[in-house]
Amino acid sequence: MNGRTYPPGVPCWIDTTQPDIDAAANFYAGLFGWTFKDAAPGGGADGYLVAQLDGADVAGIAGGREDTTAWSTYIAVEDADAAVDRLVAAGAVLRAPATDAGEDGRSAALADPEGVEFRLWQPKRQGGAQSVNQPGTWNFSDLHTRSPEDAVGFFVPIGAGRTPHWHVTFAVADRDRTALDAERLGGRVLRQADTWWTREALIQDPQGAVFTASQFTPPTG
Repeated sequence: MNGRTYPPGVPCWIDTTQPDIDAAANFYAGLFGWTFKDAAPGGGADGYLVAQLDGADVAGIAGGREDTTAWSTYIAVEDADAAVDRLVAAGAVLRAPATDAGEDGRSAALADPEGVEFRLWQPKRQGGAQSVNQPGTWNFSDLHTRSPEDAVGFFVPIGAGRTPHWHVTFAVADRDRTALDAERLGGRVLRQADTWWTREALIQDPQGAVFTASQFTPPTG
């Protein structure tokens, strides 16, 4: 198996579905310095690019329809088929059955009882993201939910009228520089905020996927 491994039940991989893979690759290459290897030649709805930073796999870009543009989070499992059976019995809705992703692993897509889609990943050759928490790589995923007791990993409680969803955050060296680069590359900065530990920008890429860029700024003294 290549790279780091993740315990079952832990988020292990992210990818974004985009109608124009090449345009998405150009945006994220300019923003994070990613390079790409073609994991599913053919382009369009059947294409899949694996993003790399310094030679390590960090994320994916998949082809899809215009109404599917988003970032998705994958949860590590030991057996995708068995996990699908357990989750459907517990109230999840199956969106895509477990299928092989070449020799890398086996994946499935489901939606939880609130309708939030998530993916499963049974690793074979590929264990998941090989580099994380460094500038230009995945920092974490959190689940914005009305039912935090059912969450996997980080969760953010939400109130009535807001739509539950998974959200992806990337580490960056400079929040302000990243925000400027995102707009220069055709994206939109939706919001900026400073916390005790971070400086953050909520960004929408040119095709509509939303993510957070987070600069780690721990307090001193």
